[in-house]
Amino acid sequence: MRQIFPGLLAVAVALAGAAFAQDAAMVSLQTADDSRGWDAVGKLILGDRGFCTGALIEPQLVLTAAHCLYDKATGVQMRPEDIEFHAGWRNGRAVAYRSVTRTLTHPDYRYGGNDKLGRVTADLALLELSQPIRLPSLAPFETGATPVEGDSVGVVSYAQDRAEAPSIQEFCKVLAGRRETLILSCNVDFGSSGAPVFAITDGVARVVSVISAKAEVDGRKVALAVPLAVPLAVLRAALDDSKRTGRMPQGGVSVLSGGQGNGAKFVKP
Repeated sequence: MRQIFPGLLAVAVALAGAAFAQDAAMVSLQTADDSRGWDAVGKLILGDRGFCTGALIEPQLVLTAAHCLYDKATGVQMRPEDIEFHAGWRNGRAVAYRSVTRTLTHPDYRYGGNDKLGRVTADLALLELSQPIRLPSLAPFETGATPVEGDSVGVVSYAQDRAEAPSIQEFCKVLAGRRETLILSCNVDFGSSGAPVFAITDGVARVVSVISAKAEVDGRKVALAVPLAVPLAVLRAALDDSKRTGRMPQGGVSVLSGGQGNGAKFVKP
């Protein structure tokens, strides 16, 4: 058995049987009708080295996983100008295309080191787009409170074997969670890093978490996700401070030259 988090693993195993049996199947969003309401999820093109998934949460702001912005081989953070956001990418076309002018990773995130599980806690980044996306059919997602154990959530993502259209899993389960990390039964794969995890209340889908990694519990695949509320507040405050003062947060905004990233899509504990 692969170790995940002491005290958390037993809960995940106890819930796993029921939760996996009830999960919805993945559905590919191949048409405009299929994708209606989900076009603010987009494909992040990371130079010529790979892709991740991101979600528009303000007209000029995309939420994703921090590790997507690093080159797996060198550990160097990508330059913003090497990243593009293709909102609603589907079968060779996007609803909107934007380049990225600034990237901000969580101040506590560290790409290097052996503590891959510990990195999940702060595996969050904001990308500032070159121009706002203001389209009636493409509204940014609201964000919401962190889900708790037993809650149903959904995920919209791209992945290595479904890179040309997003797929939705309308409901999967929070197997276990604490303030730092969530364990989900959701179906994720390489490329799904940064994908938004949704809670739907009164017909409104709100982003409540972000996919960070995949792992295994007793041979069953699970997803590790970042609880959104606390780290997103820290990121927003750092972004506001950098705009107000003109100073780049330490370890945050990417202004590095060289080192195109391949978006190390997942760690596998």
